[in-house]
Amino acid sequence: MSSWRSQRRIWDISQTLRPGLPVWPGDTAFAFERTWKMEDGSPVNVGRMTMSTHSGTHGDAPLHYSETAPDIASVELDPYIGECLVVDATGVSGGSISVGDLPHLGSADRVLFRTFETFPHAQWDSGFTAIDAETIKWLALQGVKLVGTDAPSVDPQESKTMDAHKAVLEHDMRILEGLVLDGVPEGRYELIALPLKIAGGDAGLCRAILRELPDA
Repeated sequence: MSSWRSQRRIWDISQTLRPGLPVWPGDTAFAFERTWKMEDGSPVNVGRMTMSTHSGTHGDAPLHYSETAPDIASVELDPYIGECLVVDATGVSGGSISVGDLPHLGSADRVLFRTFETFPHAQWDSGFTAIDAETIKWLALQGVKLVGTDAPSVDPQESKTMDAHKAVLEHDMRILEGLVLDGVPEGRYELIALPLKIAGGDAGLCRAILRELPDA
């Protein structure tokens, strides 16, 4: 059994946290320093990080877009683990994914959108592809409980109304943002993307992976 499981391919779809990591304009930059150093006589190396809760690949908590909603430590984990559908949306025009851009979903509890031909690791891309609020609502009606994207937000950067986030809140869905889906073919996978359990957290950083399904 263990040998069979070890043969299932894994895709790491997380960003690497590092100094210089592009972050939302005005948000906290990522920083790392070594505070205890073996070369200075310490028996171990220990580091310290400063970052935004929305650094890199992360799951938004409902608290991010509603003052009275749960924090990331309080959300159920089920949406972040299980079969998902990866959709190639790199050819979408108009700046956002509409219902008409969606393929036939079949039965999908989780949908991840690839919008970048090549993920912009080195610089911030303010013209990323968002997701229409009506698309979020339509996905919810199909039974989708988690929406993921390689973009930094489901709403456009300049949005003040946060319509897509509000649609997610209305239907009690979950969001993953900042995924890296380069080289991941469109299709079905097992998603594992657990957000850090941060009391009062408006988001939780994830080490997100896709795993080949057993019957693939």
